Amino acid sequence: MPTEPLRCAGALIVDDDGRIFIQRRSPERRIFPNCWDIVGGHLEPGEGIEDALRREVTEETGWSVSHVLGQVGEYRYTADDGLERVESDFLVRVDGDLSRPRLEQGKHTEFRWLGEEDVAVLDEHRDVNDGLIRRIAEDAFAALRSIGL
Repeated sequence: MPTEPLRCAGALIVDDDGRIFIQRRSPERRIFPNCWDIVGGHLEPGEGIEDALRREVTEETGWSVSHVLGQVGEYRYTADDGLERVESDFLVRVDGDLSRPRLEQGKHTEFRWLGEEDVAVLDEHRDVNDGLIRRIAEDAFAALRSIGL
C-alpha cells in the first residue's frame, strides 16, 4: 500500500456559454462506475500537473488545451479502491469541435455540457455522502463567476 497519496489532474472544460463538460464513466470502471465525472486522471511517473492535465484532455476527448484559466481547487479523497488521492483541478478552454468529443473507448459512454442549474445530475449513482464531484463543479462555477465568465 503506497504511503503517499496518488496525484491526479482534472480539467473543467468550459464552453462559450459558461457550461462545463462532463462525461459518464462506463459501468465496467472499477472506481465510480456509471458516474458523471470531469476529464482527468493520474499523473504518470515524472509528469508535472499541467502536462498531465493536457495529456488527459487529449486522451479523453481528442481536444487540446488552449488556455488554463485558473485552478479550481485541490481535493483529497479515498476512492472505492481504498487508495488516497490528491486531485488538482483547473478551469480550461480547449481547441476542437466541442459538439464532437472523441470519448475514450471503454472508459466513457456519453457526455453532456452542464449548466450551473444542473449540478444535481452529478449525484447520480454516487454514494449519498460522497458529493465530491458536485462540490468540484460548484467550485468551478464559483471560479467562473469570480473571473467574469
